This record gives sequence, C-alpha cells and structure tokens, in this order.
Amino acid sequence: MKKEITLAVAPHIAYNEQLLKQEIADQLSLQKNDTFHLKILRRSIDARSKNIKINLKLGVWINEFVTNEALHIHYKDVASSKKEITIIGAGPAGLYAALRCLELGIKPIVFERGKDVKARRRDLAAINKEHIVNPESNYCFGEGGAGTYSDGKLYTRSSKRGDIEHILKTFVFHGADDVILIDAHPHIGTNKLPQIIANMRETILKNGGEIQFESKLIDINYTNDIITSVVIEKETTSIEYNCSHLILATGHSARDIYELLERKKIAIEAKPFALGVRVEHPQEFIDSIQYSCVNSQDVNSKREYLPAASYSLVNQIEDHGVYSFCMCPGGIIAPCATSQNEIVTNGWSPSKRNNPYANSGIVVGLELSDFEPYKKFGPLAGLQLQKEIEQRAWQMGGKTQTAPAQNLQDFVNNKVSSQLIKNSYQPGTHSVQMNDVLGKMIGTTLQKGFRAFDKKMKGYISDDAIIVAVESRTSTPVRIPRDRETLQHVQIKNLYPCAEGAGYAGGIVSAAMDGVNCVNAINNLL
Repeated sequence: MKKEITLAVAPHIAYNEQLLKQEIADQLSLQKNDTFHLKILRRSIDARSKNIKINLKLGVWINEFVTNEALHIHYKDVASSKKEITIIGAGPAGLYAALRCLELGIKPIVFERGKDVKARRRDLAAINKEHIVNPESNYCFGEGGAGTYSDGKLYTRSSKRGDIEHILKTFVFHGADDVILIDAHPHIGTNKLPQIIANMRETILKNGGEIQFESKLIDINYTNDIITSVVIEKETTSIEYNCSHLILATGHSARDIYELLERKKIAIEAKPFALGVRVEHPQEFIDSIQYSCVNSQDVNSKREYLPAASYSLVNQIEDHGVYSFCMCPGGIIAPCATSQNEIVTNGWSPSKRNNPYANSGIVVGLELSDFEPYKKFGPLAGLQLQKEIEQRAWQMGGKTQTAPAQNLQDFVNNKVSSQLIKNSYQPGTHSVQMNDVLGKMIGTTLQKGFRAFDKKMKGYISDDAIIVAVESRTSTPVRIPRDRETLQHVQIKNLYPCAEGAGYAGGIVSAAMDGVNCVNAINNLL
C-alpha cells in the first residue's frame, strides 16, 4: 500500500534516514512488524523562525517491495535523417533543442562560436590571472553558455512554459545528482556542470547530431522573408550552409547578433533590463541572519545539517525596482567580460557551496524611458547604455580586469574606501566612488535600495561587505520579436528567436524549455 504524506521535521531528522523512518512510523501509527520503503518527493527549508524545519513530501510503501526504475530517455539515431534543424549556440537552449531533436528523429546541426568546456577553461584562467579576454571564449561564450560557469541554479518560476521535470531528468540522465529532482531550489554547482555538459555533447554526437565549435554566425541570407542560408566563420574561413529552419539561441551577450539583425533589416526592439553591482558578505554572516543564530557556535551547529544560506530581496524605490539577482551562497565573484575593454561581473558556486563568501547581484530595473539619452541608437539604445557603463568600469578599474569596488558601508555614505576589504574577485579590485561608474540615477537608487534591505535583514549594510562593479548581463537589452503561437520571428518565418538572447528566458531551466519549445514548434510544420 502506498501513501503520500507531508512532514515538517528538524534538520537533524530530515537528513538521518533512521530518525526519519521512526518519525514516519510514528506519524502513520505503524506496527513493529510493518516494513516500509520511503522516497523523498519534495524537500524545502522553512527558516522563518529560530526553530528551523525541513518540509518533506514523502512517498511511503507499507509492507510492499518497491524497486527503483532506472532513468532512461530514448534518443533516436538521426545520422541519416532528412529532417534537419540548424541551431546557433550551444548553451542550455541550444543543447536542449538538439537533444529534443534526437527524441523526435530530427538531425540537429549546432554551431557554437566558443570552445568546448575543457578548452574553454584555459581562457577563463587567462581572464583571472592575466587579464586577457578572448572575445569568443569566456564565461559567456562556449559550450554550455553562461550557465556552465554561473552556479547551475535550476530554480524557475516558469512552470507553465514547459516540462520542468523532463529538463531536470535530462540533467540527471547526463550525470547530475538526482537530488535536483526533490529540492525546492535545486542547483548543480559550477564544478560539476562541465562534465554534464560534455555528456550531453556526447549524446548528441553518438546519435548522429552535429556540433561545430569555434564556428561563429556572421551572416544570414534570406529571400521573401525565408532564410535560405547562414554564413559561418571558422578561423579565417567563411562557409555558407543551406538552412531550412534556424533556431537562434545565442545568449544575452552576443551583441554582434543584434547588430547583424539590425544591418539585415530583421526586426529587433529595445527591451527593459537591470543593471547594478555584485555585493559580497562573509557566508557566516548571511547564515547567522537567515538561520537566526546568536553566535558563531550557533552558526556551526545549524550548518551541520543546513546548506549555506541564501536570500532574496526586492524593494521599490520611487519609479524603479531594486532586487537581488543570481544569489550565490558560498560562492565567488567572477570576471565575465566578452571584450577586452569592459568589466562585467557575475557569481558562481561549487556544488558544496563551501567558499567563505556569499555574493549576489543587486540591480536596478531599467525601463525604456531610461534609454532616452540613447534614442539615436534605436532598438540598440539599452545595449549602448550597457556598453558605456561596462567600458567606464574598465577605465576606472585601471584598464585591466581589475574591477571598481567600494566597501558597502562607504557606498551608502558617499565615502571613497581608503582600503577595500578582502573579497573573492580574483583579478583584483580598485577603490572608486561607485556612483561615478554607474551614474547618478542608478547609483543613488542602489544606495536607497541597500538602506531598505538593511531594514529587512538587520546588519546587511556591514563593515564586512563590499560591492564590485558591474553586474550588467542580467538579461538582454534587446528583444527579437516572435509570434506567440508559432514561435517564429514576426518577419522571417523560418527563424526561431530563442531563450535569453532573444528575451524569452531568464535562467538555465527556462532557456532549456524554450529550446525544446522551439523544436516542438518546428516539428509541427515538418
């Protein structure tokens, strides 16, 4: 007999199978000779009071033998398939689009401007240690996209956009821990994602799909609003490929794609986005606030069973929202520029989230009205604003990947930091007045936002906190418009603008679902 039950138990019980079984036996009034098998179906943390609970949804099989079925996804051999889809970009959207092609018997042909995950690591090391940015291989460009090196958060509110469970199971099938299937806020970790991404690549290749790295889209040819071919640059050679259906999954940082579309008179439009800084605190400090700890000993005691604490903050400051973005417990601030003369930051965490710092983007939501000074750039107005702030950050940081920074306490008090506190940003930081980097409106709005956050999390404006600029790639400032039903571009009928780079996703899972949805839309026409 199977039963589903919910329990709210102390952490030391939730993570101890023997104690949890006793709790279940008591809850169900089982007899001593009853046997049962349990499976955790869902798990979340309730830390709203000092008495922290773990909420569990459990499947319990009483006096019944249960076997765990191996997870399997059927991918077809498409090597000889006459049905083909061209995919630009091997980020979450591109990879999941390719995997969905295999499920449907369609051959995916993927072009990725960057390198595979293994080769990509050398370019990431060059950014951190030598301040050298490879514009085609960096934290944003390369196999797995920006998500590969940004913690691997798999939480999304986009549950109506697709089958989240299938997305997560696909990760598990390719090597992720199956704990992501039960945690309310699952994540994989930057240290584990590269191998999982490589496994996805192998699935695509062994089933007859194609992936070409260091292959950059430089032109699109179309006649009567139908794409006929694409031009791909490989080293110094340009090659034209016929194309019947094109999924454009290039990510939020491929600025040259927007410029190409604008040049080819393919419709694009300006889109609101958010911009700000990375703030970093000691992880122990965030734990003490979120887990209502009285001292370090209390933190250590609670952390024996609880993960590094996270937070989510939002406040309306006059006409703009200020909010936390991509919060990384136990993480590191990373340099994510895609050109040599800019500074861009992001955050990532390893699977154990065991680094001593917690960082988060704190950003101001910008509206189209904020782009008014850049209106001459048309649909690229927000992109120009983004560029100027990133380039100003590079100049004020010293024209290397050294990032402008300011102690948080000094920032809200309009005081230049005489000495910056220790932080995780490896290329180094340089003390500045942050408002000079961000501009008056964004800077003062952030200051007010931090003061509001300090009221919600007492002590948030701490002597041990620092801000590092700039957090600017929260989403794309450009949208590539498409039809809601067919997912085709509003003008070019066999072009499928996809995921973050087109303005239709906001993270790994939502991007993956959008890639799947685009393939499904094409399959309906084949």
